[in-house]
Amino acid sequence: MKKNAHTLTAAEREAKAVRRNKIMYALTLASFVLPIIYIVIRMVFFSDSVSENEAGYHSHADYILMIVECLLGCFVINIPTLLSKRFKFEIPALLYTFYIVFLYCAIFLGEVRSFYYVIPGWDNILHTMSSMMTGFFGLMVVYILNRDEHVVVKLSPFFIALFAFTFSVTIGSLWEIYEFSFDGLLGLNMQKFMTADGTQLVGHDALRDTMKDIIVDALGALVSSVIGYIAIRFEKNWFKPKLTGQQLTDSAEAAKE
Repeated sequence: MKKNAHTLTAAEREAKAVRRNKIMYALTLASFVLPIIYIVIRMVFFSDSVSENEAGYHSHADYILMIVECLLGCFVINIPTLLSKRFKFEIPALLYTFYIVFLYCAIFLGEVRSFYYVIPGWDNILHTMSSMMTGFFGLMVVYILNRDEHVVVKLSPFFIALFAFTFSVTIGSLWEIYEFSFDGLLGLNMQKFMTADGTQLVGHDALRDTMKDIIVDALGALVSSVIGYIAIRFEKNWFKPKLTGQQLTDSAEAAKE
């Protein structure tokens, strides 16, 4: 009886986490869609209502970047669901919560509400969060492959952690490429190669922001890989995805063999 009660409590806790994530998903998605509508209306009908000298002024390039990132957010927020359906697994509720919180902080608070400029160190906080999150996703990917009989991948805990580290650092590097590309295309300053008055930095100073981001990404990836190694080595279920459908059947058959 105690075991059944404990199982029921765990099921109720999981159901509560799923409901919470659905609400967070809806609110976060709305925080991406509504600014797009607002910005389009503002650019079309009120483009000259705010002068460059007034507080709250944003250039045309700023608005374009907000739209691009909000559209990107609308797509990226659905990636876990698409992957879950495609590969027949459920992402741990805690990791999914972390994912939604990160997107909200990065896109709505960071870009739309300008927290990157208002809150000191906001960029460092998000780079740490993103590198840890992508590291945990890397761990989850290898775990799924390790359980798939159609993929010959059987890695030790150390190499799984190493993969998670390199996976996270690679994603961070791709993000820096994204920032560099949009700085060139839209005349932005995402990589902070200019001062506030438009003076271009040179030499080591021009590389400072990019290198700082890469170093922070590497540190966050290291933390997530160490945590992942401990979780796998001591058989903790912190980031273990729940297999469903054919994945569950294949895993059971592989275990019998």
